[in-house]
Amino acid sequence: MGEMRKTRFDVSGMDCASCASKIDTAVRRVAGVSDVAVSVTTQAMTVHHDETTDLDALARKVSGLGYKTVPANRTPANAAPAQASACCSGHAHHDHGGHDHDHDHDHDREKHDHDHGNHAHSHEAQRPTSESAAASLPSGLHGHDHGPTSGPWWASAKGRLTLLCGGALVLAYAVGHLFPEFASEAFLLALLVGLVPIGRRAIMAALAGTPFSIEMLMTIAAIGAVIIDAGEEAAAVVFLFLVGELLEGVAASRARRSIQALSDLVPKTAFLEDGDVTREVQADALVPGNIIRIRPGDRIPADGEILSGESAIDEAPVTGESVPVRKVASEPVFAGTVNGEGVLRVKVTAAAADNTIARVVRLVEEAQEAKAPTERFIDRFSRYYTPAVVVVAALVAILPPLLAGGSWSEWVYKGLAILLIGCPCALVISTPAAIAASLSAGARRGLLVKGGAVLEKLGTVDTVAFDKTGTLTEGRPVVTDILTFMGEESEILRLSAALDAGSSHPLALAILARAEADGIAYPAAEGASAQGGKGVAGKVGSQSLFLGSPRAAGDIAPLTADQSSAIQALNDDGKTVSVLVIDGQAAGAIAMRDEPRKDARQALAALKANGIRTVMLTGDNRRVAEAVGRDLGIDVRADLMPQDKQTIVRELKAQGATVAKVGDGINDAPALAAADIGIAIGGGTDVALETADAAILHGRIADVAALIDLSKRCMANIRQNIAVALGLKAIFLVTTVVGITGLWPAILADTGATVLVTINALRLLRVRA
Repeated sequence: MGEMRKTRFDVSGMDCASCASKIDTAVRRVAGVSDVAVSVTTQAMTVHHDETTDLDALARKVSGLGYKTVPANRTPANAAPAQASACCSGHAHHDHGGHDHDHDHDHDREKHDHDHGNHAHSHEAQRPTSESAAASLPSGLHGHDHGPTSGPWWASAKGRLTLLCGGALVLAYAVGHLFPEFASEAFLLALLVGLVPIGRRAIMAALAGTPFSIEMLMTIAAIGAVIIDAGEEAAAVVFLFLVGELLEGVAASRARRSIQALSDLVPKTAFLEDGDVTREVQADALVPGNIIRIRPGDRIPADGEILSGESAIDEAPVTGESVPVRKVASEPVFAGTVNGEGVLRVKVTAAAADNTIARVVRLVEEAQEAKAPTERFIDRFSRYYTPAVVVVAALVAILPPLLAGGSWSEWVYKGLAILLIGCPCALVISTPAAIAASLSAGARRGLLVKGGAVLEKLGTVDTVAFDKTGTLTEGRPVVTDILTFMGEESEILRLSAALDAGSSHPLALAILARAEADGIAYPAAEGASAQGGKGVAGKVGSQSLFLGSPRAAGDIAPLTADQSSAIQALNDDGKTVSVLVIDGQAAGAIAMRDEPRKDARQALAALKANGIRTVMLTGDNRRVAEAVGRDLGIDVRADLMPQDKQTIVRELKAQGATVAKVGDGINDAPALAAADIGIAIGGGTDVALETADAAILHGRIADVAALIDLSKRCMANIRQNIAVALGLKAIFLVTTVVGITGLWPAILADTGATVLVTINALRLLRVRA
């Protein structure tokens, strides 16, 4: 077999899973095609094929089914998206002596937002030689075409056909009332207005491998009704069918718009600095390295890094974070977020097609193309269900007249009604509609899920394993306590900051950040130097200073029993303590710890309240880990290497648990892969999307429970949908056989159920805060 390729087509006019099924069946019969993925939500189709496949013919075949098909691109299937390696350079550790480096092993990982490289676009394929694929769409074959997803419903081809059919039906009733002798012919003409497009598409679908399509059932029922002189009912049924399908299309377009609205957050233009001139350019023309200027109140047009300026950024559109985040130079900003009060100069780090929102949309689109287990089961079920209903309908029409002398007209009528009841549309759409709505709702609040299978599995999770640093904690130490043995707290902090000025060590940065937060000005110490792994020494004015571990400080200035016990109490809480010595006397101490995220305790309590076990897996030392574990009320496993985390996850699974692993996705990759569900967490949206099954764009631990809740609501919605779809069919099947209902209610049982199922699924789009 030759080189495998992948071509994506834009396919307009799909509105339910049976549309996708017909296209899938037809395309798989084309020579050279190995796999097909059709997404109703994104109106797209991805075809895996070899070089022998005639893409023009393939597009014409799909267009012949009534779906306008235009090729998008073609790439080698084995060409993985180019991605720069994640730059995980560690902190430039200043030799900060005895700053108690068992404080946090995980600090050896960079915890700031990185540019993890951008997915390179697939190489643009040569398009098939003409627009023949789109142009070859036969006129009048829009029996199931719902036209554009934007604009009024009556502007679509489907809307126009429905109105035309409705007008013809009204006219037929008028003619029948005024000229009763021409009533049959009038209703036959009204019937043909709607039935001809449906019938042509039924034939095309049958030739393409789907003989039992809804269009075929509709055509057989209508023709049969005319034969038994029920033309008036047949015309009304065709009109009701078109109305139902139109409502499906309107509902489906709502689900599509919910995710497309994310793309609209990115402004169309940007202000590009070009030498001394700033000019307005198209945002999609920006390339990495460009410098752009962002005015107060403007939406940010590209992912980038702040070069100069300071502002509060409203990240709610991307992360769901309700409180604006203050950003300063060297910090990242995301496309689609809103600049607050300051002017920012930003260096672009990602092209428009690879910015945060584009990646989110792409991920959701790919997820919606991946079928969930329930959806695959229902697809298989419907493959046998519809032919079985056709057989039942035939038996109902034939056996009573043959064996019991029943009226042919009455029983054929009942058989035709059963045919209409047998359409599996509502059943087939019950799962994908709910999953598409859930994926979209999740994406809008910063919860990304890679497909329906993951969404289903999330609801069964009973154990969640968390990383510590940067997941349960902020990922950087902060000053928690300042002890004074002599002098004022502010003086201890000022002199400690003077020694640490210019250092990039995490503990030094914590002291400097606290000094700045407290508004304490500090000089740079003279002759500051590392003291052989013990600490740092220097002078401020006439004072000789040393800042280091309690042991190293004790060698210079012996600590009293009270001082030692105070320091030990802080150590027992998992805090790192640095002692300041001034002119040979212990003056005070500063305690630091990587503090838990603000919402961690409440979020873990919520998980436990739902019967979900939580455990912390960390490479940190046991003393620090257990102190954080006590604060948060979580089981702790410490001193772990990445492979140890993976082993523990496997042990939990062997005990029968369904395990979700939450981490930052860098050193947690083995455990994320081993878990039933790997969840990446953090502000860097692309940190772990390659290895994880789901991602929390904003670092809220509470969103883990939100993901599980999203899954449970989705599965409950699917069960409701299946019950509605099968329940209505069962009721009308019985009422039809006993003669209570006829053709009209039969079509309502199908299109009505489909509309109900779709509307029920759309309830999931309501985003819970």
